[in-house]
Amino acid sequence: MNKNTILDMDATSIAAAIKMQSVTSSDAVTAYITHMKKVNPHLNAMVEDRFTFALQEAEQVDKNINDDQKNKPLYGVPISVKESFHVKKMKTTGGLIHRQDIISSTDADVVTKLKNAGAIILGKSNTPTLCFSQETDNKLYGRTNNAWDVTRTAGGSSGGEGALLGAGGAAAGIGSDIGGSIRFPAHFNGVVGFKPGTDKVSLNGHFPTNSHPLQIRMLGMGPMGKSVRDMELFHNIMAYEPVSIKSLNDMKIDIYPTNDNYPLSNSTKDIIEKISTKLSSSYDVKRILPPFFEDSAKIWQELMSINGAAEIKKLALNNNGSSVITSYMKEKWANNTNMHPYLSWALIGANLFKPSFKRLAEIQSVLERGDEILNAYLKNRLLIFPVYHTAASSHSSTFKEIFSIRKTYIKFMPYIAYANVWGLPSLTVPVGVNEENMPISVQVMSINGNEQAIFQLGKILEDEFRGYVRSTQFD
Repeated sequence: MNKNTILDMDATSIAAAIKMQSVTSSDAVTAYITHMKKVNPHLNAMVEDRFTFALQEAEQVDKNINDDQKNKPLYGVPISVKESFHVKKMKTTGGLIHRQDIISSTDADVVTKLKNAGAIILGKSNTPTLCFSQETDNKLYGRTNNAWDVTRTAGGSSGGEGALLGAGGAAAGIGSDIGGSIRFPAHFNGVVGFKPGTDKVSLNGHFPTNSHPLQIRMLGMGPMGKSVRDMELFHNIMAYEPVSIKSLNDMKIDIYPTNDNYPLSNSTKDIIEKISTKLSSSYDVKRILPPFFEDSAKIWQELMSINGAAEIKKLALNNNGSSVITSYMKEKWANNTNMHPYLSWALIGANLFKPSFKRLAEIQSVLERGDEILNAYLKNRLLIFPVYHTAASSHSSTFKEIFSIRKTYIKFMPYIAYANVWGLPSLTVPVGVNEENMPISVQVMSINGNEQAIFQLGKILEDEFRGYVRSTQFD
């Protein structure tokens, strides 16, 4: 089996090939290592590798192939991991220069589960500083570029994973998502991604941590990769328990109405119209907005700004006696601080938009009422949303749209914020390209318990439309 064939295979296919001994784990690991050495100088996606250890582990897999693969669905499969997850004997820096020598002594819970399932970790991928941006750049490792066009953003905060997987740098990977951090990179780089719902997957071993319960409800640890079936497989491995049985045939489908007032590119509108036409022939499809759609972006911003993001600020400043505003101004004038301006500007915004105690109580009340309403509304219903109003654009443009004192996030973030604010599982599936051949995806979401129906619809979309296509720009 040649290298390019392996690079195009999803994790499920590679695992099956290793089991059947039509390819060895060493073949697969070597193919990905060789490819990453070629493409990573263009992308800056993988920031720390463990290639030597991965090859040694692959040799052991091949040696024990007849004895050791039982109950290991990822036996010998090479994967990547977002830098924010602890991996034993690897760094967890958050993109901070003062953490560049900190080595983890333990694995994150999800990393342990994937290792126990037989996965082999190739390395860790880049993030924005402390995962606090939808574009991936930091002072320690630098900027990650899009897998399809290096002049464009890879998204964030799992931007390293998105770019790496978009170029076929691993069979699959894992990311985290509190504000589109899996879905932005999946959309921009043309890969599949899944953000699980609230309390479905352990958050232990992720850096930074979130201590406020209203932020924790928005955060999910999930897989990214090349197929919907991989997302289902990885989620069942990573989650506390496998998904419940739920048939797509029992579901109504609400598709975002493209004549609404929120911005959306013509390419995205055209693709959503095609999806609507296709699904309407077999399912009960309506073009309506779900409850609380228009409230979600504002609530998301306020929840991210609780206490002015004091925990993130403390980690970033590291007791250096400076202030966020001073760091931002010094960086803009002289480019000589250790804090990336994406982070300092975002922290200034968090301080401006932080909710009062009274407003937090109001939000808590809205969420309690909304959870009850949405649990009923989405019991037998799936939603299809855009991911963002456009495909990947030039570096820094997405950041400026979301982190603006003019509050432009209110019109740009509802598609993404909805799943975070309401703690919903959301699957991102590539479904087409724009006029510049940049990938476009949609989200399929519902409530916890409906994951199997989400995956079923996702498989239809990837079969009928684009699905994952590997970027061969740097082959």
